[in-house]
Amino acid sequence: MSTLHLYDTSVRTVREFVPVEPGRASIYLCGATVQAPPHIGHVRSGVNFDVLRRWMIRSGYDVTFCRNVTDIDDKIIRVAAAEGVPWFVVAERNQRAFTWAYQILGCLPPTVEPRATGHVPEMIELMERLIERGHAYASDGDVYFDVLSYADRYGSLSNQKLENLRAAGDTDTDSAKRDPRDFALWKGEKPGEPNWPTPWGRGRPGWHLECSAMATKYLGPTFDIHGGGVDLVFPHHENELTQSQAAGDGFARYWMHNGMLKIGAEKMSKSLGNSLLVPEVTKKIRPVELRYYLAAPHYRSAIEYSEEALFEAAAAYQRIEGFVTRAAEVIHDVDAHAPLPESFVDALNDDLNTSQALAVVHEVVREGNVALAQGNKEQVARLLAETQNMLDVFGLDPRSEQWRSSGGDTGLRATVDALVGVALEQRQAARARKDFAAADGIRDQLAQAGITVEDTPQGPRWELSR
Repeated sequence: MSTLHLYDTSVRTVREFVPVEPGRASIYLCGATVQAPPHIGHVRSGVNFDVLRRWMIRSGYDVTFCRNVTDIDDKIIRVAAAEGVPWFVVAERNQRAFTWAYQILGCLPPTVEPRATGHVPEMIELMERLIERGHAYASDGDVYFDVLSYADRYGSLSNQKLENLRAAGDTDTDSAKRDPRDFALWKGEKPGEPNWPTPWGRGRPGWHLECSAMATKYLGPTFDIHGGGVDLVFPHHENELTQSQAAGDGFARYWMHNGMLKIGAEKMSKSLGNSLLVPEVTKKIRPVELRYYLAAPHYRSAIEYSEEALFEAAAAYQRIEGFVTRAAEVIHDVDAHAPLPESFVDALNDDLNTSQALAVVHEVVREGNVALAQGNKEQVARLLAETQNMLDVFGLDPRSEQWRSSGGDTGLRATVDALVGVALEQRQAARARKDFAAADGIRDQLAQAGITVEDTPQGPRWELSR
């Protein structure tokens, strides 16, 4: 495909991406509800949409990327009550954990990252528009969206019929609602809960209202792409779309949803969930390898988690990394503007087919290894440039600043590099005087310290043991 095509949930088919404004792309991604630290399923959407963003930038678009933070929610309030701390302590702690996770996985920072609690005025204005148009009503301090007032459109995103829907489970009782399926835009004040003033009384926002207000605040009444996990299609995204369009906004023109991370037949128990927290998984494999694991499957497919699959992904990335490292010892200047293989471009333009695109990367790496073995420097230079440029789209280039320090402290890395360098110089000196026992002893000591040494035609190369 010569132009970008994306699967649009709202029409349930792949269609050509045509932005609202030529040359510009606007993306709203539903970010974290920060009641707990992130496991790898939480950050999958961050990685998937980061690849989309990088591909759009590479394709010439000026991208505005908005990823929100839901920092007030029923779950956050419950966690805070259980811990005996203010709600904002829970929200702040976990938002920082999410920010760290996105950063360590190489996600570009969003253009803007709004918090729900900072946009109550925009939410009030949206509710006023809905009430004026007859699509919302106030009742006992709450404000609800009147689903029957929009019956001909409600359910279009999730492909559901209104008569088949159950009551909205967003309030303790439906006694204040005209219809049990009406969903809450604003929840009236309750003792001990955070609250803000509105024309209808103090209270706090409903989840769906938050995202509509933030998306249109930063991207305009009509924008290009709204993304999130497939679990958000209903009710969250359905309600966002409904209330926004009922208020007169065009809202998102494309809806993209990534698949879930699954744990087989085993339930996501607390102990298993803790083992999948980002800090725990990055003790098993490096952050760049975890990024590869999350980015490699097609974004709409489910990922069936297993440690075996995790380590297979790490090994696959290491094969790519190995070629780049060896080739860079021969080729020092890489053409950052070298054209991408046509098959790679076609794969990503075909609904961001990352699995097919990475198959192209591995094929180029295989050709590159042959060229290295043959000593064909011209061929190595071309294939290295192609590989690095493709990896840059994925945020996986091992020579980028993000990964050169292996996600750690660059100062510490420099110190270790200097110390290992001294040991390797001593080893080379021992080999030069044919004291192979001493040379092997130095190598063994480095191995015990977690340093693997590989002898190459360009001299010894070291890395941290896997």
